[in-house]
Amino acid sequence: MKVEQIYTGCLAQGAYYIVSENEAAIIDPLREVTPYLDRLEKDKVTLKYIFETHFHADFVSGHLDLSKKTGAPIIYGPTAQPEFEAIIAEDHQIFEIGKIKIKVLHTPGHTMESTTYLLIDENGTETAIFTGDTLFLGDVGRPDLAQKAGSVTQEDLAGILYDSLQTKIMPLADSITVYPAHGAGSACGKNMQKETVDLLGNQKRTNYALNQPDKESFIREVLDGLTAPPKYFGMNVALNKGGYESLDTVMDKGLTPIRAEDFEAYAEETGALILDTRSPVDFCKGFVPNSINIGLKGDFAPWVGTLIVDVKHPLLLIVDEGTEEEAITRLSRVGFDNVVGYLKGGFEAWKNSGEETDEVNRISAEEFTRQFTEQSKVIDVRKVSEYSAEHIDNAYNKPLDTISDWVKTIDDAEHFFLHCAGGYRSMIAASILNSHGIRNFTEVEGGFGAIKKTGSLPTSDFICQSKVI
Repeated sequence: MKVEQIYTGCLAQGAYYIVSENEAAIIDPLREVTPYLDRLEKDKVTLKYIFETHFHADFVSGHLDLSKKTGAPIIYGPTAQPEFEAIIAEDHQIFEIGKIKIKVLHTPGHTMESTTYLLIDENGTETAIFTGDTLFLGDVGRPDLAQKAGSVTQEDLAGILYDSLQTKIMPLADSITVYPAHGAGSACGKNMQKETVDLLGNQKRTNYALNQPDKESFIREVLDGLTAPPKYFGMNVALNKGGYESLDTVMDKGLTPIRAEDFEAYAEETGALILDTRSPVDFCKGFVPNSINIGLKGDFAPWVGTLIVDVKHPLLLIVDEGTEEEAITRLSRVGFDNVVGYLKGGFEAWKNSGEETDEVNRISAEEFTRQFTEQSKVIDVRKVSEYSAEHIDNAYNKPLDTISDWVKTIDDAEHFFLHCAGGYRSMIAASILNSHGIRNFTEVEGGFGAIKKTGSLPTSDFICQSKVI
């Protein structure tokens, strides 16, 4: 028997590849299925089942493409109602893969169809659980995504989740390995550990949610501090439940090179948003006017989903040459399938064609400390928890994920400094501000981390972030 966790850091997502004898199963596959097909071919095994723990909200699963390419059936837990052919398993139903078994444990609460899969090895020993978003390391799945107006509240779902954990998970042996669908950085939980695998016994001892004295305490603690989920989540659920275009089709459409001379007209004709995926360092030195910078080397896909929201919006890409396929693939993971082309030759081709360019006024942290006065206005675009932990005295906290609201309140007549933690998010904010005609600001390279190292500016007293989440 072999169990392999296939972890994708930019989404903080874990898929699982399980082999026994000449058969395999895959749990919660990502959108691009070639890596799984390669593993199957290398191991000379047949994919027997594709298990889905629930209808994912933060990424588009590869279940449909994988099923079409292998013929393996898709399995969901009880109450799931997909709009395509699938096996809807019963609670405690057993599926055999080679000499091992997968047992279905219906664990509603995060969503009503949420299911944990219990692995039983060739000796009949309960070995591992694949918990999806029911149980994370250090946390549990947020119970506010499957609310239905007038019928099911987040308090109801939290109570259902408590019952699932107490009746299905807690009675299992401490020696069982926990394989969750997400780790630290995912928006599906609020307090996840950096590790991606653990023993259930350790989670029973250390996970705050598993250590509440009663249901009422569990509901209160799990719901406390939840921020609004990203707006694209609902669209991803719809794609996972209703179906989507093959990634092959998406890739063929997106890999359309557009000459610099035609790029602006093409953007106007298609109504596309111009998405520049280069690094903040390169973007600030020159970019196509009105383009939005979300760097590929970062939490690219989640930020695209959070800030652009509409997965159907047409996109034109500006990328470092050779990264076209990577950008389109990572966009497809969160359902952004409408890439209509990319700038042939990248930004250099645009610049060399003599087209108009723009820049961001970026300065070093050291220069920021020299320019800073008591009258300076500073906007910190980090999360509330980061700002609460420590910030520049009198800085305004305007989190990046709410920029569509606060950008309307900015007075361009008043200069301000802009920073995040390290420069990635503040450059995203800078590009959005520029696209709204707001230019009277200076972005600080290296963000709060670099500013703090100068030791030159007064900051609030440090508070451990785990206490302010």
